[in-house]
Amino acid sequence: MSDFTFNKEEYLKRISFPNKEVAVDFKTLKAIHRAQHTAVPFENFDILLGREIRLEPKSLFQKLVGQKRGGYCFELNGLLLMALKEFGFEARPLLGRVHVSGDPSGRSHQTTLVTIGDEKWLVDVGFGAESPLIPIPIVHDQPVSFEDQSYRIINDAQFGYMLQSKQGTDWKNLHSFDLNPVLEIDIKFGNHFTSTSPESFFANARIAALPVENGRLTLYNDRIKKVLNGKEEVIMLKDDASYLAALEKEYGITIDAEYNALKPLPAKTS
Repeated sequence: MSDFTFNKEEYLKRISFPNKEVAVDFKTLKAIHRAQHTAVPFENFDILLGREIRLEPKSLFQKLVGQKRGGYCFELNGLLLMALKEFGFEARPLLGRVHVSGDPSGRSHQTTLVTIGDEKWLVDVGFGAESPLIPIPIVHDQPVSFEDQSYRIINDAQFGYMLQSKQGTDWKNLHSFDLNPVLEIDIKFGNHFTSTSPESFFANARIAALPVENGRLTLYNDRIKKVLNGKEEVIMLKDDASYLAALEKEYGITIDAEYNALKPLPAKTS
């Protein structure tokens, strides 16, 4: 048996959640979602250090809460799922296929289904820069907008449901999912491929994302893009130890390793 006990106070402190009492309602769900999303960054640096991405509750809590690191979908949504269940929400994991490139991936994206009364919500803090800032109702073609984002879920004949984001006047497919039960072994399979396969996007690029007040920060390899109040700034990072200092300054990510331990940046093509 696990000797792990989820520490609610430490979790709430980590996400800067103002209330010690957590109600089981949509208002609180929305607030917890937003709080974790803006406190715990999306990042894949342990993968690039060749470390195992461990999802058992004790390791997950220690990394994201104790060490104040970030993670990717299996970690971020895994932590949120643990928290929601501890606070009394009816919540369970879902697995989906990523469609951003046009071709569907394997079932490599973990999200969360939350049920409150007769309503079902997709809760996702692990889709990088395109993660919804609020829970999305699982209702066909009911657009939801928050700040500068608009999302909807539509029915899909092949995949069940499709989450889309609005890009100008068009809707972009993000990921598809269904409501079938997800077993622990399903998550282990998805996490193993996504974190170790040479074909995985996360094994071949340095990535970080964090929503901030009135904007967001996104990192891709050697470039940080800061969008604040509609204005964009690009910061080019050097291929040396100053890279780690930038991660800590912009994202609060402290890497407990030397810079040279990271998988090298991809070679630039002319």
